[in-house]
Amino acid sequence: MTFDVILSGGLVVDGSGNPWFRADVGVRDGKIVKIGRLKESQAEEVIDARGLIVAPGFIDIHSHSDLTLWVNPKLDNKIMQGVTTEVVGNCGTSAAPLTGEALEETERFIEGLPGGAGRRPGWSTLAEYHNQLEDQGVPVNVATLIGHSTVRMCVMGCRRGPPSDSEMDEMKTLVAQGMEDGAFGVSTGLIYAPGCYAETSEIIELAKVSAEYGGIYVTHIRNEGAHLYEAVMEALEVGKQAGLPVHISHHKASGRLNWGKVKVSLKIIEEARRNGVDVTCDVYPYTAGCSWCLSPVLPRWVSEGGVEAMVERLKEPEVRERIRRQVREGVEVSPLLELGEWGSIIVAAVKTEQNRRFEGKSIAEIAEMRGVDPLDCILDLIVEEEDEITGLFFTMNEEDVRHVIKHPISMIGSDSVPQRKSGLIHPRSYGTFPRVIRRYVNEAKTLTLEEAVRKMTSAPTQRLGLRDRGLIREGFWADITVFNPRTIRDEATYEDPYRHPVGIEYVLVNGVVTVEKGRYNGALAGKVLKRV
Repeated sequence: MTFDVILSGGLVVDGSGNPWFRADVGVRDGKIVKIGRLKESQAEEVIDARGLIVAPGFIDIHSHSDLTLWVNPKLDNKIMQGVTTEVVGNCGTSAAPLTGEALEETERFIEGLPGGAGRRPGWSTLAEYHNQLEDQGVPVNVATLIGHSTVRMCVMGCRRGPPSDSEMDEMKTLVAQGMEDGAFGVSTGLIYAPGCYAETSEIIELAKVSAEYGGIYVTHIRNEGAHLYEAVMEALEVGKQAGLPVHISHHKASGRLNWGKVKVSLKIIEEARRNGVDVTCDVYPYTAGCSWCLSPVLPRWVSEGGVEAMVERLKEPEVRERIRRQVREGVEVSPLLELGEWGSIIVAAVKTEQNRRFEGKSIAEIAEMRGVDPLDCILDLIVEEEDEITGLFFTMNEEDVRHVIKHPISMIGSDSVPQRKSGLIHPRSYGTFPRVIRRYVNEAKTLTLEEAVRKMTSAPTQRLGLRDRGLIREGFWADITVFNPRTIRDEATYEDPYRHPVGIEYVLVNGVVTVEKGRYNGALAGKVLKRV
């Protein structure tokens, strides 16, 4: 028997959670066709995997690479981590559908990406977006969710309040079209405008459309702090009422006063599963979150009407006084503002040259440099940068992160947001998956290697309903990551986030060797994956 590639003599961690075993893996025509002893077989390329782990390609269940994959398809930060599939369209924002204010917002976003200047999206539907990716090529496989906020902006703009009957029908039609085009489900981002303006009933109605097509409901829940439990219960209610699986994004307890709450929230989830609700979650291995803007730390009403309206609003003294009052009362604001933890909010990247000197500094430091109150400092920056500020938010507790990572229902997602033209980015964009193995397998012993690989491979494919990826199995697509279990480690830090990991030796995407001897070779072998 002849093969395109043979991975010879490696330790196979097959993604199921079972113990490793030693075997050769033969690949032909993009698929794994033989696992066993292939010493006498021939291949165009034989990779010596002795002493290395041969695992399914890692799957980033929570990514925001929708537009980056289009603007800069050869960006190698994910493939160099061993990631072979990204799930995009998370937190309520997706690349499609695009009409009205959603199109305008997407054009503004693209303008801020490296290489995005002057580029305009040439699509309005998910099928057209898929065609764009397929025509130009992508380094990894791409699975897409339909974002509720994007759908809402297409129909209603950034307006508060419930949709009219006709607007609801129009949103349902857009979700249905996305599902017909191959989306895996619908996502919400219930702390971001305009998703935060939706009532639970609106979300249930759109989730029902996803359910009709066999899709899932993925949610950045409405609150990850003082009202964490209620927000989890809302997500579970959507699943029960709409009759579909629920996946909770980047599960955490945010803010010092809320640390430890994940132990209770996970018990709520366990109880729901015992009662028949199919619910899972993902988690990233860091104690800081990240957002492409600072406005989510403010009361929700501030963002109504979109960025231009918000910027004009924040220039008014009476508006600022109202915000200050709500911060004192802890109403609809980030726990970091409520507690005055100004040192825990870091400005990573800005749009304007005049504020470049603040990149890498905390709000506390910037406020002192400017001689202003920290809250005014945030509001001034939002106005000056038109909210195009990448922020790092140190809101989590390491014990909580470890507790969620260890739980059987969790899987790993980077939640990495696109980098701007300059400045810093969260190190999770370059280090998430090797970090899990280095930190939580090799050092802390929180997970076995086999369980860590399961959380990064077969668990996400099961959640998505992909039946031919995520395992080292004969007949499965040859998405394979080969790494050194002793040397694998993340190198990216908050101060120096653009560093590739070490220990990822080879990556195959659909049978094509894409990373060889630790270097990305520029191959664009990914496919657009569609729900069937």
